[in-house]
Amino acid sequence: MITLTKLNGTKFVLNCELIETIQENPDTTIRLSNGNVYIVKEPSDMVVSLTSDYRRSILSGILNGNN
Repeated sequence: MITLTKLNGTKFVLNCELIETIQENPDTTIRLSNGNVYIVKEPSDMVVSLTSDYRRSILSGILNGNN
């Protein structure tokens, strides 16, 4: 899960495992595999970075035996 910011400033937590596409036009639009769409303040490269960090932490936990 990653924390993002809606355009109105509200923080929310997104299940990044559901991300299907990320586009900037100019706002960052995230489309999920379940059909939901979110427009966020963070640029697409930051969303990708947050997602990578999240997945890295999960993998690290598995490799270190912390489930």
